[in-house]
Amino acid sequence: MANPLLKQSLSHKLLQKLSPQQIQLMKLLQIPTATLDQRIKEELEANPALEESEDQEEVIDVAEQVEDNYGSTDAKDADAEPEPEITRDEEFELDDYLTEYIEDDPSSYKLRSDNYNLEEEDRSIPIAVESSFHEYLEMQLGLLELKDEREYKISEQIIGSIDDDGYLRREPIAIIDDLMFSQNVTTTEDEINYLLGKIQKFDPAGTGARDLQECLKIQLESKLEKENMEVAEKKAISNGLKIITSYFDQFSKKHYIKLKRQLSVNDEDLKYAIDEILKLNPKPASGHDGGGNRKNQHYIVPDFIIVNRDGELDLTLNSRNAPDLRINDQYKDMLKSYKVNQKGKRANRQEKEAVMFIKQKIDSAKWFIDAIRQRQQTMYRTMYAILQYQYDFFLSGDQKTLRPMILKDIAEITGLDISTVSRVANSKFVQTEFGTKRLKDFFSESLMTKNGEEVSTLEVKKILTDIISAENKRKPLSDEKLKNMLREKGYNIARRTVAKYREQLNVPVARLRKEL
Repeated sequence: MANPLLKQSLSHKLLQKLSPQQIQLMKLLQIPTATLDQRIKEELEANPALEESEDQEEVIDVAEQVEDNYGSTDAKDADAEPEPEITRDEEFELDDYLTEYIEDDPSSYKLRSDNYNLEEEDRSIPIAVESSFHEYLEMQLGLLELKDEREYKISEQIIGSIDDDGYLRREPIAIIDDLMFSQNVTTTEDEINYLLGKIQKFDPAGTGARDLQECLKIQLESKLEKENMEVAEKKAISNGLKIITSYFDQFSKKHYIKLKRQLSVNDEDLKYAIDEILKLNPKPASGHDGGGNRKNQHYIVPDFIIVNRDGELDLTLNSRNAPDLRINDQYKDMLKSYKVNQKGKRANRQEKEAVMFIKQKIDSAKWFIDAIRQRQQTMYRTMYAILQYQYDFFLSGDQKTLRPMILKDIAEITGLDISTVSRVANSKFVQTEFGTKRLKDFFSESLMTKNGEEVSTLEVKKILTDIISAENKRKPLSDEKLKNMLREKGYNIARRTVAKYREQLNVPVARLRKEL
């Protein structure tokens, strides 16, 4: 007897599946120009059928395609409806593939034009050879008079635990464990603190501090040790040391009235003391030329370049650090020779596997070249639309001329999906005559003025920045006053919106902007 709970049914289901090419394109769109060459090198290493082009073949001019046929570029949207993928069960006729491939030889793709100046690429930037911050500390360690090799190892471990800002943020108990496991050295917290005190006298002052308060205290104590100091300067440093040692919380919150009462000083003496504190370096390692701060520097490589040529804006893609690509001639010759040798013969299994391997590598290379081409076309297409939308800004550089613009606006102009525009705008930069700008900074919501006009929130932020820059720092403006001033200028804005914009601009509240 059949189980009544079990039954079979037949149903049709429509599924969307991204092809490998579309996935590859989406990933390439997110890669900035600075790392594109590394991605291409990885593909060149992984696929022997792909190689850099050396001869001068026909250049595919992306800019010409977009400007001549704007809105209908051949670039495929990475988020559009995917084409149906061929299943593995479908039969593949090897002879048909060979005939089709040999007759329709895939073209190479060039990322640079023929007038590209190779001399510019060959110029190398000289790199200064300098000692690192930790090497500088170890050099000073060699000048210390330590008891034995054991103290030297402990001091060396302490220096190795100091971070790139110059702080020792590792607890003594953790350093004790490190010494025990790595060097079989036994020590105590008192000994570590004793040796740390010696290291804290190293140059630059403040090195080895465990927090900001201790860092500033060490620097002020170091200043007081200097000879031939004027009385007024010594008094200001002494007051500054008292503030940091005993009233650090009031100082950080700018409670100046409390500080005057507790120190029994007038406005002038307090101002001099605070000025001495503000001269100190909160990150001691940054004062060393070869310090750890150098390796944290990031150089921005623009993805687009806009040049003003007598009132006409010229947009170009920055492709100077990416090689030109093509299919390896040896792989093409292998297929051609197989086609000639197999006339009238039946291929054995090994030959078919070899040709299938070659086909797979060539197809992969073709996909990658096509993805690079589509990436360049999609990027140019998107940037061209942004350029036209914000034309007045790129001509003048005045932020007040920026129009409200959201991803949907550019998506409608280009015919691309919103997520594709987002991928292009993310982590991309454009070089203009007014500096290198982040692409996503051009996108902003709109704000209604009293006259009913729509203005960009970027314009409001610029005016807000100007107002705060011009305020009296002794009596900084509150968010309520900032709101009233913006409304007087015609911007209908709420106080909480002012607070939100101020936080986005990394501007502190009025109390923390106060100066003496």
